[in-house]
Amino acid sequence: MAADVSRDRLALISIEGMHCHKCEGALRRALVRNQGVHEVEVDFLSGQCSILFDGDHVNISQLVTSVSEAGYRPTNIAQRESGLFAA
Repeated sequence: MAADVSRDRLALISIEGMHCHKCEGALRRALVRNQGVHEVEVDFLSGQCSILFDGDHVNISQLVTSVSEAGYRPTNIAQRESGLFAA
């Protein structure tokens, strides 16, 4: 059964320290380990990642910690709340 993503939140995180596609994969794996993360897109060229997540199971602080523990530096975080982005 697919997860209900209708109430999910979207986080956009700028990341420093990614150098290649292997970095994308490492960061993606680190983020999807969090319960409640439904989708992760990472682009090392732009230094951005987007995360679709269930805020009842994981929060921005946990996602930022996962980025840091994977060896990368989160530099800017924006989150969509009720259809708007909040920095």
